[in-house]
Amino acid sequence: MTAPAREALKASFLRQLEERPLREITVKDIVQGCGVNRNTFYYHFKDIPALLEELVTDQADRIIAAQSPALSLADCLETAASFALEHRQAVLHINQSAHRCLFEQSLMDVCRRVVEDYAAVSIGSVPIPAEDRAIIIRFYQCECFGQIMAWLNDGMRYDLGKQFRRLCQLGEGMTERMLKRAMEADT
Repeated sequence: MTAPAREALKASFLRQLEERPLREITVKDIVQGCGVNRNTFYYHFKDIPALLEELVTDQADRIIAAQSPALSLADCLETAASFALEHRQAVLHINQSAHRCLFEQSLMDVCRRVVEDYAAVSIGSVPIPAEDRAIIIRFYQCECFGQIMAWLNDGMRYDLGKQFRRLCQLGEGMTERMLKRAMEADT
């Protein structure tokens, strides 16, 4: 049982998710979609939720590994939402399933990691208390997560990037004001 079989199972599962809701997908569907037998599936995965968890985690890791440093908060959001944008139906099906918490946990992690990278560039070595830095990062992490979840819960019916770019325009200067207040509190 090789790694290619494991990857084939994940690819087959993702294709199945693009076509129908998670609750309608069986192990039989997944193995038929990649030409392996049921024993191979169970050699690699305990069950479909275990496969889903690995798929979502792999995708989150792929997004982070491929990311360039975010130049804006809108870049953070687009990076965090990239899997949803690439696999629209699959993500909608996961989001509407009993296992959506796996996706939410991975999305929250991706949001944190992209915002931390953005903060490293945008905040840099601005002398603010570590606690304030963590608060600012958490604020933007939750903002990215919340925007993506609202978009998903609305069926991805609007242009998320456009909306977030506009939100960033409306909030222009907010980060600078937070940093100024954090520096003032530190003195």
